[in-house]
Amino acid sequence: MRVLALDIGEVRIGIAVSDPSGRVASPITVLPAMEVEAFAAPFRRILEDWEPEVLLCGLPKTLGGEEGPQAARVRKVAQAIAQRTELPLEFTDERLSSQEAKRSLREKGLTERQMRGKVDMIAASIFLQTWLDEQASNAQEG
Repeated sequence: MRVLALDIGEVRIGIAVSDPSGRVASPITVLPAMEVEAFAAPFRRILEDWEPEVLLCGLPKTLGGEEGPQAARVRKVAQAIAQRTELPLEFTDERLSSQEAKRSLREKGLTERQMRGKVDMIAASIFLQTWLDEQASNAQEG
């Protein structure tokens, strides 16, 4: 099952995808939020190229695990995107995924400026991989 993950920000949306077996997450790209929300050609092309079966969106939570005002905005945007794509929608906790992405890029020697366009897609791949691992673990237990 191929999963498309979106790290929904106000300006940019990071996009990652799983392999067809649903085991490995890979970052794809970052698109302007307006393009994804408007279902513009670049986003439609990603859907056509990757043919996802599930849409996974990161939900920003506080460190205490609560949903704040940002989570409500993300839920609204995600539901609109899911409706347009006609894909089932899942949410996952994205806490600390951006910090993890920045740390990873810093280790590769990137500057803050070089990181700017990459953090969101790396963050999406991080929370997608965590979600995929959880699904596999649950399948083994069940």
